[in-house]
Amino acid sequence: MEHIVLAKKEALPLCLSALLPPRLCRELEDILPEQALVEELRLRRERCASATVSGKNLRLATVLSGEEIDALLLALCGGSLYAHGETLAAGYISFDRGIRVGVCGQAGVVGGQVSGVSEISSLAIRLPHKSPPIGGEIEALLRSFSLSRGVLLFSPPGVGKTTLLRAVTSRMAGGDDPLRVAVVDSRGELGFSLGSPSLLVDLLSGYPRGVGLSIATRSLAAQLIVSDEIGDLEEAREILAAHTCGVPLLATAHGEGLAELLARPGIRLLHEAGVFGAYVRLSRADGRFDFCYDITEWGAANALL
Repeated sequence: MEHIVLAKKEALPLCLSALLPPRLCRELEDILPEQALVEELRLRRERCASATVSGKNLRLATVLSGEEIDALLLALCGGSLYAHGETLAAGYISFDRGIRVGVCGQAGVVGGQVSGVSEISSLAIRLPHKSPPIGGEIEALLRSFSLSRGVLLFSPPGVGKTTLLRAVTSRMAGGDDPLRVAVVDSRGELGFSLGSPSLLVDLLSGYPRGVGLSIATRSLAAQLIVSDEIGDLEEAREILAAHTCGVPLLATAHGEGLAELLARPGIRLLHEAGVFGAYVRLSRADGRFDFCYDITEWGAANALL
């Protein structure tokens, strides 16, 4: 199969564009604005592909066949689906440079658990980018709590929570007053762009979230723990253990509104224990890669219950 590299602008990392069908790369090169950042590339079996740029979905003319989808997944897995069997069953694989690929298809279920996926219908390729100079407001909010409470960032999917989380992590672990920050990177996404030797970051990559939280608290003596996509009740109990030891948490969760978020058993447990001093709903500032913050402190959030 012929492969090409995007020549005019690096819309995609070379490690990814080398695996994609040439006609898809050409279309992206032709239609993307100069210096545009592709946040997600979604490839669908016998349907139009799409690219998410600056929070907007662009429908592409390229349609991939089932054979192309299957071949691409195999290439992304380095030629071995078996080696990625555990994460495939969980709905994703981790690729180079912090790229995560969501995998959708026909689930094989054994004993109520997903054992594998076949007849792949779509691949959602999420592309991390080096954190722009954002997140100062969240850093100030965290520091205002004097490391006694954490902050929970939430929004619907696709707004950019992980990018903001990286940016705030860099701020908290760098600068003139750095903290020892333990990053629990269960899915291999957060570590991208945190490689500066000046950052006081301890990266727990690939650990189950509960195990990583425990190690960060008991073995690493972290001053701040960072984790993406919390919400599970069992994980909430692990977070409570860290909170009891006096370690604040900066985390993200999927959610449209705060009342809905607090109705979840795991988040409700954390709220009642006072783990988060504030909840921040994120939305995207129009036309640029920046965020609008809707901040609700613990007391106002408690009034919603």
